[in-house]
Amino acid sequence: MKEVDDFLTNPRLLQHYSLLKELGVFEYADSLRRETRDYEALLAGAAAIFKRTAIDDLLETTVKCISDKLLPSFLVFLWRTHTGREDIVVKGYRNFKETDVSLPLWSIAPFDEFFRKYPTPISYELFEYQFDDPALTQPFLELRPEIVVPVIGPSGLYGMILVGSKVLEDQYTPRELAFLDKLMAFASIAIQNHLHYEHSVRDQKTGLFNHGYFMVRLHEEIARAKRGGLPFSVIVLDVDKFKTFNDGFGHMAGDRVLEKIAESLRSKVRDGDVLARFGGEEFTVLLPESDREQAWNVSERLRIAVAETEVPWDTPLPRVTISSGVATFNNAIPVEGAELLRRADDALYGSKERGRNRTTIWGAGLLFRTKHFIGEF
Repeated sequence: MKEVDDFLTNPRLLQHYSLLKELGVFEYADSLRRETRDYEALLAGAAAIFKRTAIDDLLETTVKCISDKLLPSFLVFLWRTHTGREDIVVKGYRNFKETDVSLPLWSIAPFDEFFRKYPTPISYELFEYQFDDPALTQPFLELRPEIVVPVIGPSGLYGMILVGSKVLEDQYTPRELAFLDKLMAFASIAIQNHLHYEHSVRDQKTGLFNHGYFMVRLHEEIARAKRGGLPFSVIVLDVDKFKTFNDGFGHMAGDRVLEKIAESLRSKVRDGDVLARFGGEEFTVLLPESDREQAWNVSERLRIAVAETEVPWDTPLPRVTISSGVATFNNAIPVEGAELLRRADDALYGSKERGRNRTTIWGAGLLFRTKHFIGEF
């Protein structure tokens, strides 16, 4: 703050030093300096946070901003993975690094009404006293945070941040709490933006990508394959006899089966693959840089994983199976996305006609079919 520095270094101040000190001028100038540094740190932190697009990067940047300014002993983030769903993700940080956190809390929905009423950082002791529900605050006892910070948006409580006690001092000052409040306002907006984007590209029932996002990525992959000459493949999967299952066990059980199938599929694909719920009981997988052989192996891995999936329910549910169809993009004879999906869909129906619970490759020659013939028995 150049104006303050020029003022404080003016030799004429020495003539009135005692009076100015008594009036608190120097103390006020120091407070302006501290306030300026706080705003500079706040703006730098906000800029860094808004540059992050992945939620993990966003959280780590927020952790660094808080840790640099406040030096907390630990930070724990809790946030809802998707709007409209109660399941949460918990991440802990200590000394700037991610650490394991044991927190037996399955939902933050019970705290929504409280933080709508008190949407600012609050000391844990005051939060515990005012919330006045020991059963719900019990999971926090082992951590004993110093401060609880709500992440509030238009849809209510998106998440919470638990801030541990300071490493070097006893208490957080009002100025530090004000900084934390302002920083979290920026972080809340960034997290809201991320969640809203996720909401636009995700299927709300399964958490997988939706049809629209899959088609965008498919067209991007076709363009990339044409430039680079590398193959890629798509898999279309369909749950066998799902209508019969729904009719026999009800749609609630059917929804739970779809969720469990999505979990099984998600656990068996690579980070760069695009797994989507295409609609109803049909799923699609985009496999970048994967030829026919690789796609076959992935499809079989997914099929086996689903066949082994158990679905907890009030009454025992039978295991379900999937049928799959695979089509590979050949740059020598390129096709559009709709045609590639049609081919995979044709191969899928070939699997259905041949008895279900199997994989069929579109246009596979005799040598390929002979090589994998044994896998069908």
